[in-house]
Amino acid sequence: MSTLRVGWIGTGVMGSHMCGHVLARGFPVVVHTRTKSKAEPLLEKGATWADHPADVASQSDAVFTIVGLPDDVRETYMGPRGLLSAARPGQILVDMTTSQPALAKQLAMIAGAMNVFVLDAPVSGGDVGARNAALSIMVGGDRSAFETVLPVLQTMGKRITHLGGPGSGQHTKMCNQIVIAGTMIGMCESLLYGYRAGLDVPAMLECIRSGAAACWSLDNYGPRVLRRDFAPGFFVEHFIKDLGIALAETERMGIAMPGLALAHQMYLMTRARGYGRLGVQALTLTLEEIVRFEAGDRGAAGSV
Repeated sequence: MSTLRVGWIGTGVMGSHMCGHVLARGFPVVVHTRTKSKAEPLLEKGATWADHPADVASQSDAVFTIVGLPDDVRETYMGPRGLLSAARPGQILVDMTTSQPALAKQLAMIAGAMNVFVLDAPVSGGDVGARNAALSIMVGGDRSAFETVLPVLQTMGKRITHLGGPGSGQHTKMCNQIVIAGTMIGMCESLLYGYRAGLDVPAMLECIRSGAAACWSLDNYGPRVLRRDFAPGFFVEHFIKDLGIALAETERMGIAMPGLALAHQMYLMTRARGYGRLGVQALTLTLEEIVRFEAGDRGAAGSV
């Protein structure tokens, strides 16, 4: 399968690691990203450069994309020099961006009329999972196309699941993000509570990580908060995008999810404080500021 020619678009916090694993397994890769300098490490490892998404499509059997926002997905696929402008019958396009289920269905329908396959395959695991090739990958779309690109997906993830037709991967990612939304509030509030209670917070964290509170966020983001490391493994502003998509879907379904709505508001507040380009663990900073405000003393709460 290493003879399958792979196209790659998007070399951000996660995409660069993911593409690196594909290269390391011997697949020939042609890469494009908005800022060529971000692709330099991959080019040094043997990837070749393409100036536009259409050029990637013309040189690849399967193209993988992981960009920022739904509008970026639309431009990458349906723009004047997008993937679909150069796609050919039998080609497989795999969007690993967390995006709108409706958009995933639209792309699959448009491409299907061209005998081209589009899979939606968002991922979970953050920068750690991307770096360690340990992502969970949730895939929607044609089953045979999924099986064709599965060897490529296996270079990036440990749990790869085909969940149904177009849009199924994106809907599953919304389920994932709804869980994380509530978990992040609980994790950040727990650390702040422990600090204010006078606990040895690192010892407390180690203790509860082994009990019923154990979760990925506590294991991976808790230690970062204690180190005051708010660098992005996943951007606050991208999480807001995801929660907004989930809320729009709940409105379409006619269901209420107050926990999800609360988390969305908390992260909007975090972005409004200037933390949009920090990691999702920066919610801690917002909670600290709220506590300081309520105490009427900016030094009263301290920092976790």
